[in-house]
Amino acid sequence: MAEAYRRHDLLDVAPAAWAAALAERPDLDGLAPVAEWVGRGHPVIVRRRHPGEARERVPVGLPLPPRDGKRRIGLAVPPEAVRPRAPVRLAEASGAAPDAWAATIAAVVALGARVGAAPCLFGGLLWQHLTGLPYLSETSDLDLLWPSESLDRPALLSGLAAIEARAPMRLDGEILLPDGGGVNWREWHGAGPGETVLVKSLDRVALRDADAIHGGIR
Repeated sequence: MAEAYRRHDLLDVAPAAWAAALAERPDLDGLAPVAEWVGRGHPVIVRRRHPGEARERVPVGLPLPPRDGKRRIGLAVPPEAVRPRAPVRLAEASGAAPDAWAATIAAVVALGARVGAAPCLFGGLLWQHLTGLPYLSETSDLDLLWPSESLDRPALLSGLAAIEARAPMRLDGEILLPDGGGVNWREWHGAGPGETVLVKSLDRVALRDADAIHGGIR
């Protein structure tokens, strides 16, 4: 079922289903990277569902690299046509990162070990690692996903802020909540008593009390 997935999940799509989805999108005709995407063994990523999209389909997307216009492509495919792929941990993809990122990546991986959560990827480094295509530039962020089960949140947030203060890039990303939502780590770190944070999930975006979000998070 479509609801079995959450934002940022990686999926492999059956070639026939990919061709059928593209046939419904004449605006994508002539975009060879998109037509060849699945055939080259690349996954897609689960995105937030747009208003009016069919709930029985899985909303997926892929970002084209800067050389192909940096366009974000959104499609929807039947749930029976996809297969989950394991998330990519930051440590697995360090070889695809610029040399200048090495110290920051090592510090983030070490922080994850201390707080009890191995950071995973979305964004440019993920796609550069998976496809071998050039996604990163001098202005790219390092986009991280933090699973929240038994996570020491205060230590994570303060640790990320300290690492970012001396990093050559911006650290972006979300803490993934047990209910399927995701909270931007910087927004949560900066929220004061009684303030709200934006929580994004597959079907909605909502403001929630920052102090009231819990569930496996210390």
